Amino acid sequence: MTTPPATLPPELDYFVEGMDCPSCVRKIEGALARLPGTADARTNLTRQSLTLRLDETRTSRAALEQTLRSLGHEPRLLGGPGMAAPAARPWFHTGQGRLVLTTGALLVLAFAFGLIEPALATWGYAAATLLGAAPLARKAWAAARAGEPFSINTLVTLAAVGALLIGEGAEAAVVVFFFAVGELLEGVAVGRARSGIQALAALAPKTALLLKKGQVFEVPADTLKVGQTVQVQPGGRVPADGVIVEGHSSLDDSPVTGESVPVFKAPGDPVYAGSINADAVLTVQVSRAAQDNTIARIIHLVEQAEASRAPVARFIDRFSRVYTPVVVLVAALTATLPPLLLGGAWHEWLYKGVALLLIGCPCALVLSVPAAITSAVSAGARRGLLIKGGAALEALGSVRTVAFDKTGTLTAGRPQVTDIVPLGQPESEVLRLAAATEQGSAHPLARAILARFPGDLPAALDARALPGQAVLATVEGCPYAVGSPRFARERGALDAGAQAQVEALERQGKTVVALIEAPLLDAPRLLGLIALRDEPRADARAAVTALRDLGVRPVMLTGDNALTGQAVAQDLGLDVQAQLLPEDKLRAVQDLRRGGGVVMVGDGINDAPALAAADVGVAMGGGTDVALETAHAALLRPEVGGVPDLIRLSRATMRNIRQNVAFAVGLKVVFLITTLLGITGLWPAVLSDTGATALVTANALRLLRFGAPRR
Repeated sequence: MTTPPATLPPELDYFVEGMDCPSCVRKIEGALARLPGTADARTNLTRQSLTLRLDETRTSRAALEQTLRSLGHEPRLLGGPGMAAPAARPWFHTGQGRLVLTTGALLVLAFAFGLIEPALATWGYAAATLLGAAPLARKAWAAARAGEPFSINTLVTLAAVGALLIGEGAEAAVVVFFFAVGELLEGVAVGRARSGIQALAALAPKTALLLKKGQVFEVPADTLKVGQTVQVQPGGRVPADGVIVEGHSSLDDSPVTGESVPVFKAPGDPVYAGSINADAVLTVQVSRAAQDNTIARIIHLVEQAEASRAPVARFIDRFSRVYTPVVVLVAALTATLPPLLLGGAWHEWLYKGVALLLIGCPCALVLSVPAAITSAVSAGARRGLLIKGGAALEALGSVRTVAFDKTGTLTAGRPQVTDIVPLGQPESEVLRLAAATEQGSAHPLARAILARFPGDLPAALDARALPGQAVLATVEGCPYAVGSPRFARERGALDAGAQAQVEALERQGKTVVALIEAPLLDAPRLLGLIALRDEPRADARAAVTALRDLGVRPVMLTGDNALTGQAVAQDLGLDVQAQLLPEDKLRAVQDLRRGGGVVMVGDGINDAPALAAADVGVAMGGGTDVALETAHAALLRPEVGGVPDLIRLSRATMRNIRQNVAFAVGLKVVFLITTLLGITGLWPAVLSDTGATALVTANALRLLRFGAPRR
């Protein structure tokens, strides 16, 4: 008799509030490893999610959730009937936000009371310390149970208690307050990243026009199945990946491919979910279900890249793994061994033990990194450089390669007229007639031609478009067309000489349109050629040069065609890889990372996976919300010169942090030795910690004067 295969327990997907740092993840994973009946546990820091299989005959769901609560995290089940993902809450509505506001208010009140009655201030500082240290103590205990007894939470808790015991309540309260602020900012950053992924999903339309038995029905887009046929109206977004079966139109594929101008497509051509239909009604056969369409795959790539990137532990947390147990051990031995073994006076050695514990107070150490980072982030923000946290700031200084997207990053993302080739008419007349013919068109090339002609235009009558071919109109009683070289060639208006000029312009990565008189008659006449290209930003060349001066290699990764990509790269003097889809850019970034740290700079949806996979993703100002949310840093001004400025700021910050750590640890080592030798006592120990804190703060504030070199 064959034994039936065992049924796998159901998979549960939880949102875990407060899981916003690598130490939180380690703590949760350690607790789950000891819980019977759990399997396939996976955490995602960006989504703040926990996915696992749970055998409820061994551990109930309620017990699992209570275990997470005991670790300081509130779990909320996702994916069940009627259970949507939790909406993002303002920071001040979160538990950490309320903790910061409450402890901050107590600090202010204690200071104010101190001006009236010092005893009231003491109680206020003590209350602020205990309130702020309580959740840290719970986390420290949970981490100890998970096998990490000397975490950053342990360090801060011991320091706060030690400061209270020796009467330094104000210092204790400030320590826990600043640490709580740092924890809050970390959670906000993770929430922003999660919002970016949700913005990706919003690109695909929620409904689709399904064609069935000759009728059109509006249905939810996520119910579409492979093989069904949908209709896409002009100006609408494509609801699913598919293939055109009827209709001709230009589509804006920039959310997916990065192509700088709309692409003309005909029956048999593929279309992507989220692309915008520009000209005419299309009939599309669905080739991928909603959960496997282009947008869904980009979301998966972003989450996968976030999960595979090694999380950078906070510097102070790494240092405390060694520092904290040493300080605690030395203080405990100092307080107990001499009285027990040598007959020393308990009061004297307890006093020294408390002094050593105060020397180990983390005020300066806790402030050394966040104070420098806060100053650097503030200085950067004033100069249009937005950096989302210390990990990105740290990584920027050590990168070896900067990879740029082209369209909207190195270039402005808008085609411009670069050449006018008159053939039988003056240059100004060619531009005037072309602009008059194109007026009213929303095509990017038409807008570029209209922008180039500053004067008044004659009226255009009988204007109409041949999708993917030309725009036709009657101007001043004569019919004209502005169309593609192929359209001019098919009408017999493009001779060998003009064809050679077209090819020469296209080899420079330019898009060429032809102005034709009487295009639908037997003897059409070519009046001129107009070339357009998405030109590099004014500061792009200087930015590339500045990166080379910093010892960083610049490269370009673009979804545009090879000719355009090579032409722009040659102008700027950098290497290029062209015709890349989002997954191709992701692979290119992963290949570049083998040679050292990589910064990816982009502005589009198609850049999101590469931005997430890079050591640091930088979004351009004016780019899409998804790029801004997925990236680890952003340039608030549309200037690529901000990229070398980010690297300079990072290097200055890391020098500042190393100095801060040297100040904090150096003073502690000196007073540790002098206290053990009996040279100094409790008050010098207090002054050592306060002095180190003042030095660290003052040094960090120097970063506020950071200024990028004038370009």
